[in-house]
Amino acid sequence: MQIGELATEAGVNTKTIRYYEARGLLPPPSRTEAGYRIYGEGDLDRLRFILKGRAIGLSLAEIGSVLGLRDDGQEPCEHVRVLLDEKLAAIDAQLRALNELRVEFVSLRGAADRTSASDDCVCGIIERHETARSAAAAPLTSAPRPTRARAR
Repeated sequence: MQIGELATEAGVNTKTIRYYEARGLLPPPSRTEAGYRIYGEGDLDRLRFILKGRAIGLSLAEIGSVLGLRDDGQEPCEHVRVLLDEKLAAIDAQLRALNELRVEFVSLRGAADRTSASDDCVCGIIERHETARSAAAAPLTSAPRPTRARAR
C-alpha cells in the first residue's frame, strides 16, 4: 500500500508517518521505480503499536526504546514494566502536589469570606494569605505598598 492508504488504515495524517520515519520509529519503506513509498502489513502493525504507545502516554523516545529492543531480538516487556512504574511514580507525585494545592485553595477560599476589602493593597485575599510554601521561605522585606487612589 502507498502512504495515503497506510495513513487511512491507521487513522493518521501522511505527515505523521513521514515524521515517524524520520525519527526512526518506522523503517525506511520500499519504493517503487517512480519513488513512491510502499508499505506492508508489518508497517501497519508497527504504526498501530506506536499509536497505542502514544495513547497510553509513552513518549516517542520511550516507544523507540521498546521498538529498538524488539528489533534487536530482545523481549521488551520488562522494559515496559519499568516505564510504567516510572509513569505511575510521576502520577503519584502529581496527585500529591494537586492535593496540597487543593488544601491550600480550600484554606484560601475559607479565609476569603473573612477578608475585607482595603485600599492599601491590590487584594487582601491573596496578599494576607500565608501559604505553606511562602511560610517556609525566608520572608522578603520591601517597602510598604503605596495606597492606591480610587477612580472617581
